[in-house]
Formats: sequence, C-alpha cells, structure tokens
Amino acid sequence: MVQVTDYLYVVRDDQILNNEPIIKGTRTPVRAVVETWRMGVPPEEIPIGMPHLTLAQVFGALT
Repeated sequence: MVQVTDYLYVVRDDQILNNEPIIKGTRTPVRAVVETWRMGVPPEEIPIGMPHLTLAQVFGALT
C-alpha cells in the first residue's frame, strides 16, 4: 500500500524496498539520490545518471 508523506515527490510502499522512502512513480530510493549528491554530484546533474527522474523529483528527494 502506498503511503503519502509530507513531501510531494516522496512516498513509501510496503511492497517496494521494504517501505523505504522512494521517489513517487518510480522504484528509486530517496537514499540513492542523497548518496549521489553526497558524492559531490550537483543536483542539476543527477538526472543525467538517473534519466527517469526530473529535476523537481531530485530536489524533492533532497529536501
């Protein structure tokens, strides 16, 4: 079951990644976006490596 969160682009689904926060409409964990950003990749470049994400989704994950 999908659970909404306080964040527009972040949801939890108990059938995807054991209810870990994911980007809405994908199976991409928020953790993957945050780890990429922490490695020094600017938010504007993250969709280059994850083309299924929009810039808005990336910023939503980093909020």
